Amino acid sequence: MPSASDVVYYLIHFQELRSIIQWKVWHAPVHERNEDKESITLRKCFDLLQMTSRSFSGVIQELHPELLVPVALFYLAERGQDTIEDDMTISLEEKEPLLRNFHNMLEKEGWTYNGNGPNEKDRELLVKFDIVIGELMKIKPTYRAIIKDITQKMGNGMADFAANAEYNTNGVDTVKDYELYCHYVAGLVGEGLTRLFVESGLANPALLERPHLQESMGQFLQKTNIIRDVREDLDDNRRFWPKEIWSKHVNRFEDLFDPKNEAAALNCSSEMVLNALKHADECLFYLAGIKEQSVFNFTAIPQSMAIATIELVFRNPQVFRKNIKITKGQACRLMVQSSQNLQTVCDVFRTYIRKIHQKNSPKDPSFLQISIACGKVEQFIESIFPSQNPRAMVQQQEPAAVAAPDAQAAPADPTKEAEARSEMIYLMLACFGTVVFISTIMIGVAWLLGARFDVAIHQLKHGSARIPVPDKAAEAVSRYDHGEL
Repeated sequence: MPSASDVVYYLIHFQELRSIIQWKVWHAPVHERNEDKESITLRKCFDLLQMTSRSFSGVIQELHPELLVPVALFYLAERGQDTIEDDMTISLEEKEPLLRNFHNMLEKEGWTYNGNGPNEKDRELLVKFDIVIGELMKIKPTYRAIIKDITQKMGNGMADFAANAEYNTNGVDTVKDYELYCHYVAGLVGEGLTRLFVESGLANPALLERPHLQESMGQFLQKTNIIRDVREDLDDNRRFWPKEIWSKHVNRFEDLFDPKNEAAALNCSSEMVLNALKHADECLFYLAGIKEQSVFNFTAIPQSMAIATIELVFRNPQVFRKNIKITKGQACRLMVQSSQNLQTVCDVFRTYIRKIHQKNSPKDPSFLQISIACGKVEQFIESIFPSQNPRAMVQQQEPAAVAAPDAQAAPADPTKEAEARSEMIYLMLACFGTVVFISTIMIGVAWLLGARFDVAIHQLKHGSARIPVPDKAAEAVSRYDHGEL
C-alpha cells in the first residue's frame, strides 16, 4: 500500500508513475521461470533470493533457463559468505576460518550456520543454507566448479581484510587497498558470472581474454554502493572510503558528516565518484560481448542504475546525512530503457554523464579530472554509435554544390513533380471544402435561430450595408412579413 507521500510524489512526477505502470503492465520477460517444473527445495531457494535481494531477484528470474538456477545459487552462495563478512558481532577467531573454508561448505550436505547476530538482515539465509547446498549438488559440475573457485578466492580475500588490524581500527587505508577490497567482494563476482555466461555459450569467449572488463563490471557497482552507503556504514562502525582520499579534505573521517565541513565533504565525495567513473566506459565495452537478450538485461540494468546513482550522490550533501536511493519510478524507467539494446544503454549513460558534467563545480579540486572522465565516456559512446547522421551531412552539402558555377544540376524527376502538383491540388480542394462546410453549418444555425436573410439581401441590393434606422427597419420587415404567421 503506497504512502500518502508516495501518492503526492507520483502525482507531481507523473512520468515516473508512467514508467512504473509501463514496466509492471507491459514488460514481457524474455524467459519466464516455470515453477511447476521446480522441486520444493528449489522454490525455497528462490524465496531466499527474493528475501535477500529484490532488485537482483527480478532480473535473475528472467534469465535463460540454462543459467537461471546456476546464477541464482551463485548469488545465494556469495551472499551467504558476505553475510558472515559483514557481521561485526562475529569474533575474528570464528570469522576467519569460516570465510577461508566457506567454499568447502558448499559441498557439505546439511551444513547451516546460526552464529549471526539477531539483527543481521540475511541471517535466515545461513540458517537454511542446507537447502542451497542441496540444489548446488544438482547443477552441472562445470558450473559448480566455477562457483566453488570464486567462493574460495572471495573467502580468502575477505579473511585477509578481516584479519588486518589496521583495517578493523581505521578502515581502508590506501586507494590500492580499496581497489583490492572491491576486487574481492565484487570484481571476482564479475569474473565468475563471465565464466558462467561463456560456459553456457551465451557470451563471447573473448570476454575471458579481457579480465579488466570483468573487473570493471563488479567494481563499478561496488564502488557506487560504497559511496551511496557511507552514512549507513558509519552508523555500523564500518569505513570503506580510503584514508588516502578523505585525509586530503578533513582530519578525521567523522568530520565529513559535520555540516560545518560540507564543502570539504562534497569535494571528498567528488574524488570518490571520480575513482568510480574510470570503470564506466569499460562496462559498456563488456556489454557489447553479450550474445543473449536475457543475459544482456541481467548485466545492463544494474549498470544503468549505478550510473544514475552516481549522478544522484555527486555533490549531494544528503549522502552524508542519510541513505539515498533513486526512486522506484526512476528505477522502472531505467529497466525499460536498459532491456532493449546496447545503444539505448549508451543513451542512458550519456544522459547521466552529461548531468554529472553540469553539476561539476570549478571550485572542486577534481573538476578537471571529472570533466575528462565524463568526456572519455562520451568519446567511447561516440566511437561505437556516432551521433552525426551521414545522410543529413550530405543534404547540408547539396545547397553548396548547387550554388557552385560549374556544378551540374541533377535532372528533375517528372513523376515526383506530377505527384507534388496533384498533392497541392488535393490540399487546396480540402481547404476550400472545409471552408464551405463550416460556412454552411454557421448559416444554417443562424437561420434556425431566426436570422432574416431576406432583409439582409434587400439592403444589399439597394447598396446599403448599414443597419437600417428603426422606422425603415419596421417598413422592411412588414414588406416581407408573412401574414399567415
